[in-house]
Amino acid sequence: MVQNTGMHVISGIETGNHIAKLKDDSPIDVAMAKATGATLTYEDGAQAVKLAREAVESFVQNGKREHPGSMRDAFYAKTGAFVRLESTRGRGSLRGCAGRYGIDERLGHVIVDEAIRAASDDSCGSEVTTTELDSITISLYTVNERIQAEDPVEDLQIGTHGVAIESEKGRGWLYPTVPVEHDWSPREYLDRTCRKAGLPPNGWNSDSARVILFDGQIFREREPNGSIQEL
Repeated sequence: MVQNTGMHVISGIETGNHIAKLKDDSPIDVAMAKATGATLTYEDGAQAVKLAREAVESFVQNGKREHPGSMRDAFYAKTGAFVRLESTRGRGSLRGCAGRYGIDERLGHVIVDEAIRAASDDSCGSEVTTTELDSITISLYTVNERIQAEDPVEDLQIGTHGVAIESEKGRGWLYPTVPVEHDWSPREYLDRTCRKAGLPPNGWNSDSARVILFDGQIFREREPNGSIQEL
């Protein structure tokens, strides 16, 4: 978790997937408040990834929403989460990513809902098919804290923070590992998040824009339906 060094800690709002805008009807929360989520043990994280896979498989195979059922204690915490699906076929590709960093729903239900959204055609343009399930790895990011940046370039730590940008013109976010994978600078990460929000590059520097940084934990499958590692 990042240290609060003069930045405001705030409550989050629901987001769209990492390649699209947030929902148009998502209200911008202007209230400042401490917003922290649950810290998961390795066992919690492994079960969370398993829950995400079960949700994806149930949706793809049967068109049904997987009910969390008897949840681990950590899954009752109200916090956000992101689910990312990656294909291992060929050179590999992103098959879906969805999430939210709000604090209004229990983690277990957020994982199920966002896993389904990641597997649906709302995410990367085409729904995951049954033949793909054995070649998809699942990673899960659970949100621990949301912070409003006062100096985004200085406050943003690549490899630690995810970024969301909110304004009256648009809102969007990018998954926290994306800038690491592409070797982006903080400024480039902010500029590209603006594009996802439908804003011009450097739109994050506008007085009407709000840059939200969130940090958390990442758990992922080493291979499709395989063992889980925490990054």
